[in-house]
Amino acid sequence: MGFNALGLSKPILTAIAAKGYDKPSPIQEKAIPAVLSGKDVMAAAQTGTGKTAGFTLPILELLAKGQRVHSNHVRALVLTPTRELAAQVSESIATYGQHLSLSSTVVFGGVKINPQMMKLRKGVDILVATPGRLLDLHNQNAVKFSELEILVLDEADRMLDMGFIRDIKKIIALLPKQRQNLLFSATFSPDIRALAKDLVNQPVEISVNPQNSTAKTVKQSVIPTDKKKKAKLLSFLIKENNWQQVLVFCKTKHGANRLTRDLEAQGLNAAAIHGNKSQGARTKALANFKSGDVRVLVATDIAARGLDIDQLPQVVNFELPNVSEDYVHRIGRTGRAGADGFAVSLVCADEHKLLQDIEYVIQQHIERKIETGFEPANELPPSRAIRPLKAKKPKKAKKPKQGKVEHKDGQRSAENSRGHKPKSKNPRHQGQTARQGKGKQKGSSTRKDNSGTSKQDPYSATR
Repeated sequence: MGFNALGLSKPILTAIAAKGYDKPSPIQEKAIPAVLSGKDVMAAAQTGTGKTAGFTLPILELLAKGQRVHSNHVRALVLTPTRELAAQVSESIATYGQHLSLSSTVVFGGVKINPQMMKLRKGVDILVATPGRLLDLHNQNAVKFSELEILVLDEADRMLDMGFIRDIKKIIALLPKQRQNLLFSATFSPDIRALAKDLVNQPVEISVNPQNSTAKTVKQSVIPTDKKKKAKLLSFLIKENNWQQVLVFCKTKHGANRLTRDLEAQGLNAAAIHGNKSQGARTKALANFKSGDVRVLVATDIAARGLDIDQLPQVVNFELPNVSEDYVHRIGRTGRAGADGFAVSLVCADEHKLLQDIEYVIQQHIERKIETGFEPANELPPSRAIRPLKAKKPKKAKKPKQGKVEHKDGQRSAENSRGHKPKSKNPRHQGQTARQGKGKQKGSSTRKDNSGTSKQDPYSATR
């Protein structure tokens, strides 16, 4: 089946042909007709299978037939977890909609908000946004949702992992109830399904691959080594195999910066991309990597689902991720659109448990290769037999906290204002009560000398 049979108009088909695509991927073949039918859709497919075009193409087709958008309004909203993914989706919309009279823009944090407000003044047909910046714009009356027709949550599971659930619920509460809802993601966890119950209405469910499966076009391997040898091993692999474009993943921002300095010291052009970098620096690093000016791009997991690089041949896990599912999204940056890709993981003995968890999630053992000269002093234990996956239970909702007891006269909880203990436990309070009970004269007090005998304090009346 070709794109011609999916119900897309000629301007969109022309843009698709210009990109060199002639057949839709499995997710596109199922999702495009479902979205065009106007129904809610939940679609799950592994990274690199064309999910983005699976919703951008039918959205462009639907909006091209509608009315013109008014000032500060939007007709379709696409929410993404990261700036890089937002930019990627926006670029896809611009590419496939270049022959249509539709407008689109992208908004995210890390850059000045005023230019984004200016772009929204005339209204846009399609707005791609990260949740935080979208709420900022709405709070300043820069964007309105009364004309919204379509809502898309892209990489919805990642948004929950990154803690955007509250922002998502706030945004959903601002939208018209009559709208089309689309959830596109690499995976659908029980938590996502719990969110979907309140979001989608009798959705069409589409799944073209098992959950957390890796693309068959990606050849995976593990090279056991010691932690201290990893930087030199990576430099050796790049030079020995003549890798001209390699994406390297680290767990931390400081680790990414440190590795970038080590690679540059070895004569390799490298750049780091992570959350501490300004948006301008991240955009520049990615552009230089795509153009070939930067040979090695060192990234943290914030970029694992937001980088779309045509024909990226090589991905290296310098450190294994703490979350096993992130491994799938890391190596999904290569082997995209049917192309061959290679994913190498440098694993030390301390990461043995992380490797076992990854092999359990992907349900396969990863081939191990020993690199001569970099053999580990601390041997990496062998992989254990893989157990069948168990279905995860959705997280239980937390019980609401009980209301705090109101305290009179500004007292704190447990009557511990000014750091004092309750009277029942504070000996000073107990002593004061005892003295008051004995009917001592006002202004007088007693104290004990070193012998323990009580004496009248001559200075008590003047204190």
